[in-house]
Amino acid sequence: MHEVLILGGYGNFGKRIATALSRHRVPLIIAGRNLQKAESLASELANARSAVIDIHQDFAAALTREKPSVVVHTCGPFQGAGYEVARACIAAGVHYIDLADARDFVTGFQSLDADARSAGVTAISGASTVPGLSSAVIERFRPQFARLDAMDFGIAPGQRAERGLATTQGILSYAGRRLKPFAGHPDPYGWQDLRRLTLPGMGTRWLANCDIPDLDLLPDAYGLKNIRFGAGLEVGVLHFGLWALAWSVRLGLPLDLKALAGPMLAVSNIFDPLGSDIGGMFVDLSGLDHDGRPKRVRWAIVAGSGDGPQIPCVPAILLARRLYEKGPGIAAGAMACVGLIRLEDYLAELERFDIKTF
Repeated sequence: MHEVLILGGYGNFGKRIATALSRHRVPLIIAGRNLQKAESLASELANARSAVIDIHQDFAAALTREKPSVVVHTCGPFQGAGYEVARACIAAGVHYIDLADARDFVTGFQSLDADARSAGVTAISGASTVPGLSSAVIERFRPQFARLDAMDFGIAPGQRAERGLATTQGILSYAGRRLKPFAGHPDPYGWQDLRRLTLPGMGTRWLANCDIPDLDLLPDAYGLKNIRFGAGLEVGVLHFGLWALAWSVRLGLPLDLKALAGPMLAVSNIFDPLGSDIGGMFVDLSGLDHDGRPKRVRWAIVAGSGDGPQIPCVPAILLARRLYEKGPGIAAGAMACVGLIRLEDYLAELERFDIKTF
């Protein structure tokens, strides 16, 4: 039986996805450019082997050689990336999943739909917290609304939770830059518009604008007239320091923050003793109930013990299992991960971790 190939399988998210799929007895190929790291993780997991694969070096030949049935692509950042990996999977008849959070990448992914349908391949982009979990929350509570008007949501990871370079690069690529307008916000800028968030067990955190695919996908899917998303760093000096750098970019200073991602990530690690391993996400939905009265629902998820990075891995885990096991409910085609996962299934996958919902 063909395996699930995880690109970046020993990385921040890849290793968590691999561990979960191994626990579910899915055979795996742990792939990346570093054979030693791939072999090290594969040796710790049941039904796993390693492979050296560089997505920029004849990836189509690697697919022919390894013969996976599903590819999970975790090698970000996806900002500014093309669809070469997805196209190669479609051409090879291999199902495809990525964890992209880049707005243009995920919203444009449907351009591959005709080719995917013709090949009988399911290709899914954005299988992560956004829009995987955010849309699952909407699907869960939407029946309580006669009309859903607005969504305000955000993510605040703990300082001591493991952070990946690709995620850092993604945020820095648009910090201080004008973002494409979205519902209710005609002139937004990256890492601007500071606001505060308070969640149970987390206290107060600061949030700032992030550019994510939900800003386009969710208003289209659910008729939202207003949407707002923010993310934040737990340690104030880091959050406000990035906010100040974003202002420098906004004012026209020639700063390439993305190029500084490695050093900035290293500096941020110095501040770990000032933070916690507790992070979370909230979703506020508002509109009218079935009696025409204003209605609001707030849902939150809070992770302790450094388990926050498990949350964005769940959509890829659930979808890879379904595609590997040829389960029902996912048609051929190229699509964003909107409404593909039930909230109950999402939370069931997280039961073994220090994670609570409110």
